[in-house]
Amino acid sequence: MEGVLVTGTASAVLDGECARCLEPISEQSEVTFQELFVYGDQDYSSDEDNGVSTLEGDLLDLEPLLRDAVVLALPFRPLCMDDCPGLCVECGARLADDPDHAHDDPIDPRWAGLTALQQEPDEQDQTQQDQ
Repeated sequence: MEGVLVTGTASAVLDGECARCLEPISEQSEVTFQELFVYGDQDYSSDEDNGVSTLEGDLLDLEPLLRDAVVLALPFRPLCMDDCPGLCVECGARLADDPDHAHDDPIDPRWAGLTALQQEPDEQDQTQQDQ
């Protein structure tokens, strides 16, 4: 009596990038939706009913309804795989391609003088005996 109740399912292909490694990803998504489209001759001017969908003659516009349903189904941080290691913070290499990827720890020039103090205990004993 009030309008037309629309219930449906829509499927879409979602294309994007992994949030960790920036590899392109594509996945199929299926969403369900339900909305009541009221007849245009009824007065829905109260504050409570501002978001009411109306019929325009015998036509109804599904675009906002579908867009909202698909956007709500999107992942907040899309990933290429659940345990994606991401990129190396130093050189940007993709860690999934090279799991043994590592860098030598560069010595901060402000602390370089302290490396001379870092010796093996046997070397320190030998140095003390020679003196």
